[in-house]
Amino acid sequence: MQTTILTDIEGTTSSISFVKDVLFPYARRELPRFVRERGDEPEVRRWLDMVAAEHGGICQDAVIVETLQGMIDQDRKHTALKALQGMIWLEGYRSRDFSAHVYPDVAPRLRAWRDAGHQLAVYSSGSVAAQKLLFGNSDAGDLLPLFDAFFDTEAGHKRDADSYRLIADRLHRAVGDVLFLSDVVAELDAAREAGMRTVLLDRREDYPQPRIGEDATHGHLRVESFDGIQPQAASIASLWRG
Repeated sequence: MQTTILTDIEGTTSSISFVKDVLFPYARRELPRFVRERGDEPEVRRWLDMVAAEHGGICQDAVIVETLQGMIDQDRKHTALKALQGMIWLEGYRSRDFSAHVYPDVAPRLRAWRDAGHQLAVYSSGSVAAQKLLFGNSDAGDLLPLFDAFFDTEAGHKRDADSYRLIADRLHRAVGDVLFLSDVVAELDAAREAGMRTVLLDRREDYPQPRIGEDATHGHLRVESFDGIQPQAASIASLWRG
């Protein structure tokens, strides 16, 4: 049976620390320079003006930058911040200031699944633009051609079952034909409620204390790398329940 494999990013394909310790600090550090050099560009100005309007009509770019940096510190998922971060990260990738981390097991398994005819898609709280930047500039090379679709929170909250139903519909697949991979149990709960199959990624690098047992896994199939996953239903059913 051909399966659609829908994967999260942070803690699943890539380390949580890459986003929190590399991407976010880079955007925070580069924001003042970016706004100073490109603040008059229409696409940049659009987002800066949105932030200004939402905060009582801020008149100075320096204050807008401080507001945006505060959003980063609070880990807010603001539309304007996501858009501006994506532009800054694009500059960083292009200048080779960094490349995107993916775990060593990820690229070989994605390629094998794709070669076997499985459809691959991404669902992450980061913007679609940021997702494409990450997979297009990964440590393992350009992985973008492997994916058929990308989804962010415009499809809905990741802990809401309706989000997964909508994604399955947009992929033209029955929810039962979609396998969702994530390190977040609450997201897996929502996907299972929608009717998807689920696998909990419990990577030691991100979760030093193994999550084992019904209370920790909520009954989701548990693996520590992509190498433990077989997309076919029969193989999924045979995985050890942690």
